[in-house]
Amino acid sequence: MARKIHKIEDSNVTGYSRLMPPDELKAAVPLTSETRRTVEEGRSAIRNIINGRDRRLLLVVGPCSIHDVDAAKDYAAMLNGLRKRVADKFVIVERTYFEKPRTTVGWKGLINEPRLNGEERINEGLLLARKVLAHNASIGLPSATEFLDPFTPQWIGDLVSWAAIGARTVESSTHRQMASGLSMPIGFKNGTSGGVQVAIDAVIAARQPQWFFGLDPSGRPSAVSSAGNQYTHIILRGGSNGPNYDEDSVKAAQLMLRKHRLQQKVMIDCSHGNSGKDYNVQPDVFSEVIRQVVAGNRDIMGLMLESNIHEGRQDIPDDPALLHSLKYGVSVTDACIGWEMTEHVVIDAYKKLQRN
Repeated sequence: MARKIHKIEDSNVTGYSRLMPPDELKAAVPLTSETRRTVEEGRSAIRNIINGRDRRLLLVVGPCSIHDVDAAKDYAAMLNGLRKRVADKFVIVERTYFEKPRTTVGWKGLINEPRLNGEERINEGLLLARKVLAHNASIGLPSATEFLDPFTPQWIGDLVSWAAIGARTVESSTHRQMASGLSMPIGFKNGTSGGVQVAIDAVIAARQPQWFFGLDPSGRPSAVSSAGNQYTHIILRGGSNGPNYDEDSVKAAQLMLRKHRLQQKVMIDCSHGNSGKDYNVQPDVFSEVIRQVVAGNRDIMGLMLESNIHEGRQDIPDDPALLHSLKYGVSVTDACIGWEMTEHVVIDAYKKLQRN
């Protein structure tokens, strides 16, 4: 009797879909002199904030995630107008998040699932993401994102002025290595529990030369060596043990940085654990952090706000036929404050800083 041969490779893989090489996508949506200037000026301003040469605050403001390209362009136009109004006190960079980490299951973001219908269309998602970033840069608005998959930067990283490593991946050596080779400033969030040490460890690791698995611009598997990224910092986002945007928590984090002989620059995320996942609390967090800056803590380098055209959130319908019922300009992931509130809190903070 013949013995059954069991498959020992790819036994749980259902297929492969070849991706467009990074250099082909960049040729399809190329950098122009205008978009390059926006990216470079955004990066330069943020580096100067980290170094203490620029006393303005960095504001990373925008939707929890991008799911509608048309709405993203409309939001970018409004944010760009606000950016120009407050440019002497704030460096505003749009939050353009295309990848969403999932604790269990759920929509994984525009790059993985651009049609919101459960289908993998990564090539299409990468193209859309690059077009969003290129559009922002073409109107003079720098962009920020969170890099979740370590290969994603090869396709879109040249259009990003600032990036985050999230609370779920901050302890990952893969992401710390990736950050060491990235060309933009990087913020590391504290862990989901609220622990700050993991973010400090990540900053230290990313500033060192590294070598790791990666892709070259043609998409070929490569051993990548990096010089280390000196423009890294921590982000306080609260955690399961509570918020950490209050004055004592901020000063404690800065003391930890000083003990490690690092710049004491910290950024505050007004959402997530700091808001208790209640978007209505974000303005209160923002106002309190601005109060600390006005009171003299100049090592607070910036803030993050989850903001959209309209407030709240909505679920993606299980039935793709009902996708047309999604409300325009409303988040499909975390709830956001609306544009009117966004403009109000930023202008209010701007006036307070002017008086200071």
